[in-house]
Amino acid sequence: MPESFGRGKFTMSNGVEGRSACPYESLPGQSGTRARSQSRDMSPSSLESFGSMDSRSPRDPGLLIEMTAAVAGVVPDDTFTVDQAVNALGFGRFQIKLSLITGLCWMTDSMEMMILSVLAPALHCAWGISEWKQAFVTSMVFMGMMLSSPFWGNFSDRYGRKMGLLIASWLLSYFGLLSATAPTYVWLVLLRGLVGFAIGCVPQSVTLYAEFLPLTQRAKCVVLLDCFWAMGACFEVLLALFIMPTLGWRWLLAISAIPVFISAFICCWMPESARYHATSGQSEKALNTLRAVASSNRKPMLLGRLIVDDVEQWRRGRIADLLVPELKWTSLILWFIWFTCAFCYYGVVLMTTELFELQSRQGMEGTCLAVPALVSHPTDPVCNAQCKELESSDYVDLLWTSLAEFPGILLTLLIIEWLGRKRTMALEFFVFALSVVLLFFCYSGRTALTAILFVARGVVAGVFQAAYVYTPEVYPTSLRAAGVGTCSGLARMGAMVTPFIAQVLIHESIHVATAMYAGLALLASVACLLLPIETKGREMTDSHT
Repeated sequence: MPESFGRGKFTMSNGVEGRSACPYESLPGQSGTRARSQSRDMSPSSLESFGSMDSRSPRDPGLLIEMTAAVAGVVPDDTFTVDQAVNALGFGRFQIKLSLITGLCWMTDSMEMMILSVLAPALHCAWGISEWKQAFVTSMVFMGMMLSSPFWGNFSDRYGRKMGLLIASWLLSYFGLLSATAPTYVWLVLLRGLVGFAIGCVPQSVTLYAEFLPLTQRAKCVVLLDCFWAMGACFEVLLALFIMPTLGWRWLLAISAIPVFISAFICCWMPESARYHATSGQSEKALNTLRAVASSNRKPMLLGRLIVDDVEQWRRGRIADLLVPELKWTSLILWFIWFTCAFCYYGVVLMTTELFELQSRQGMEGTCLAVPALVSHPTDPVCNAQCKELESSDYVDLLWTSLAEFPGILLTLLIIEWLGRKRTMALEFFVFALSVVLLFFCYSGRTALTAILFVARGVVAGVFQAAYVYTPEVYPTSLRAAGVGTCSGLARMGAMVTPFIAQVLIHESIHVATAMYAGLALLASVACLLLPIETKGREMTDSHT
């Protein structure tokens, strides 16, 4: 027997560590199909070395393990894939711990994003910068994210998801703290851009998380991950409520960097993806990780040899492969969906504070928001005497709109397995467009405005989570991080454009600004239905063929 066909360890149900007579590591470059055919071609005498199931007692631990493997869908030739192992080992303590670690990453990302909606009015008062410069600070963060997302996706496919997240977490905490000391506007723009560069890796935590989730729990767990995002947004608003009136924006940036430092330390305990190890030729590490999952979940490890269906491992993480004939239309449509999703989501977040600030500054309570004459023209000179910082009531209303993400999560959770991924995203985009259209009409009260923004933010947050469910499912393992990374990059491009609509154009015409959001959301709703593949009930694959 060749040396590459080693003998693998397994853990019995009674906790005794034994050795499987089955090889577990494929030959370099060998596909799963070829591995299976070799196993089937083994002579009867060779198969006798594995033992006969008929000669064993029904209580024999080895028999119980093989029965478990059969239930998980492992083929009878004593081979299994990472996906089959993850499904057989189920959802348990391992996934709960990973949920908390990944959730903390999302909380820190959300906090850094929510700062942007509070920072712009504060900079207007502190430095007297124009609306265009306020929007550019926001856009610079998203520009850093847009440029870095494909980079981090490629890096994660080549060197591992955990390695990318560790490096990005430390960069984010360092530049987040350093931006609080920015002496000038130019320095602030540069440092916030570097913050965005580090944040561009955060979506890879979802890639790693999804690769450890069983098929039946994957959608609901990824959707529920948005609870951590919503908690991060609400926590940041509460911080701003207490810090901004007394200590100012610099202390808000500094204190908000503390959870990022905690996240960077905790990421050290994050496991590397077993799928990444398997498809990169590190089968022993993949098996060790799967054994750790089995031990933590108190489930028996599968017998047999780990196989991989990815036959083109040398092409790992190539962005050009996202446009091969089998994936081209899926990638192009997803890029548009992610662009629109971020454009609309961050548009609502930024537009909320702008509308609240306008009501406070212009005394618009009891007046129609849609009347252009009551809104200052963007070319008007900036005057600090006219500066009006956000008040406690504004932060409370901002908190209410942030809480809208929880009903959005619940809605997505209820319908994503019923309607499927594509139709869920299409429906929520359509509801978002309808809610934004309501801003065309005259609403004089703060309550009505808050209710409209509440609905809009809730459903567009749901679209984001449905997209995070769909995207890792549709791409093969060797391209999964690159696929999520490029989609995230296009999302950041949409987020980079939206400040000039939500913070600048809205001061010129609320009608035009809201029409852009509604129109693009309707187009994205149609695009969701045109996606070639529905991933509901579909296992993650290791090959795009």
